[in-house]
Amino acid sequence: MQLTKHILFAGLVLLISGAVSAQEDTSKRKSIDIISTFKPVLREPAKVNFNAAPVIGDTTPPRLKYDIPAENLLFTYQPAALKPLALNVDSTSDWISNNYIKVGVGNVHLPYIKAGFSLGDGENSFVNVFGEHYSSKGDEPFQENSMTKVGATLTYKTENNLEWNAGLGFSSDNYFLYGYEPETLNFSKDDLRQRFQTIEGRLGLKNIKPTEFGLNFNPTIRASLFTDNHDPRASEFNTVVNLPLEKEIGSTTSFRLGLNADLTNYQNDAAIKTPENNYVFMVSPTLVLKTTSLYLQAGVIPSWDRSEFHMLPNVMADITTSDQRFTVQLGWIGYYNKGSYQRFASINPWLAQPDSLLNTRVQEGYFGFKGSAGDHFSYSAKLGYQWHREMPLFVNNPVDGKDFDILYESKLNIFQSHVEAEYRVGEKFSAKAVANWNIFKIQDQPEAWGLIPIELTTTARWQLIKDLFLRVDLLTWDGPQYRTKTGEAFKNQGGFDLNAGAEFRITKNFNLWFQMNNILNNNYQRWNQYDVFGFNILGGVTYSFTR
Repeated sequence: MQLTKHILFAGLVLLISGAVSAQEDTSKRKSIDIISTFKPVLREPAKVNFNAAPVIGDTTPPRLKYDIPAENLLFTYQPAALKPLALNVDSTSDWISNNYIKVGVGNVHLPYIKAGFSLGDGENSFVNVFGEHYSSKGDEPFQENSMTKVGATLTYKTENNLEWNAGLGFSSDNYFLYGYEPETLNFSKDDLRQRFQTIEGRLGLKNIKPTEFGLNFNPTIRASLFTDNHDPRASEFNTVVNLPLEKEIGSTTSFRLGLNADLTNYQNDAAIKTPENNYVFMVSPTLVLKTTSLYLQAGVIPSWDRSEFHMLPNVMADITTSDQRFTVQLGWIGYYNKGSYQRFASINPWLAQPDSLLNTRVQEGYFGFKGSAGDHFSYSAKLGYQWHREMPLFVNNPVDGKDFDILYESKLNIFQSHVEAEYRVGEKFSAKAVANWNIFKIQDQPEAWGLIPIELTTTARWQLIKDLFLRVDLLTWDGPQYRTKTGEAFKNQGGFDLNAGAEFRITKNFNLWFQMNNILNNNYQRWNQYDVFGFNILGGVTYSFTR
């Protein structure tokens, strides 16, 4: 009931509102009343401040680390022949052959001439021709000698990975036996002249890269004819054949097999009525291991000294630290020093004609180390014990002493200390010192005749400015033992020899050079009764050119 009343009341209100609207005055102008205005505006965005502060300079120098390998020396304690390798020239640039002529004069040497010339295309063929001559004369009677040497070498590379090496040379060495006593003895110049002449040739072949089976080979043959000027004349023909072969087994291991034949035919009608044949045959199977920290060589050397068989050791080990700056060296090795007239004359040029040739068999055990400290200093040291069998010793002949006879010591042992040190700054400066100390234990002879017990050698090279080079050498040793006419043993005084030299460029092609020897004018003898030259100076000019 109440709901019905409310509905009726609402409808009555609506009817009254419509009637009022129908009676509104339409004569008035219509208008719109704006109560407020609206202006749309975007919010101002926030801006980044770009006012950068200036950089503050860093005065602390940067610490940069460089891994530069030290210029270390590679010292070896196994005697070996020098075998220079041909330079592998970059094919993108032309090979310039260098040639030079060096001449000089001095108060002792007159004249001095040395020359070298290079030919070839620089890629597959290299030819070098060289020559040298000097004459020297001292203050004492017949204190003079001369040397002449000429030769040529050839290197030729084939298209099938092979390299041929050949050489041919001639040398003539003249000495005078001026060390006779007493000085009142009368000799002619022809009586005292001693001339050695050598004709030598060699031929070798090697592969530049390993074969498809991992093989490396380098067979060589060398032959020489050696003669003197005595009457009757002695002559010697030497032939050395070496056949090394290496097989690679993996990346760190290889097997080496070497065959060596050293043959000597010696003829001396004055002492030997029939030619003497002296030979050594050796076979050297060796296993080699190479890693970054270890080099190991293990093998034996079956050898035949004429008809006598000897088994020699061949074991060496180099143990290196990870930074390659320190290496410990161990070894037990064996080898032969060939008994030949040619080799004996290279040791003592005032010797008499040998009446027999014996080979020296050597075994050596050693312990040593080498390394570097910093970027410029390197060092090496070794302690070794050597067993020499049939060691040649030189003694003055008992008549006048002007030449030397050879005595063979059946058993000579040497305890040896060897030290080397070098300081090097690139190519601008280097200073090196080498010291040897030998303690001899001998069986047959009273003393080790002619062998030097202590020896020290120092050398310095300095590039003072771009075109000026200086050199200083110092050689000193303790005097060796010698035997008198009566068989008594005496000791020579030690030697002290200071030398210096310089070379500087004056034009593009010309250099001036000079050197002074025995600056302190010391009087000493390397071999008994033979005084060395006193102070002497030598200088000249070098002309170099390219083709």
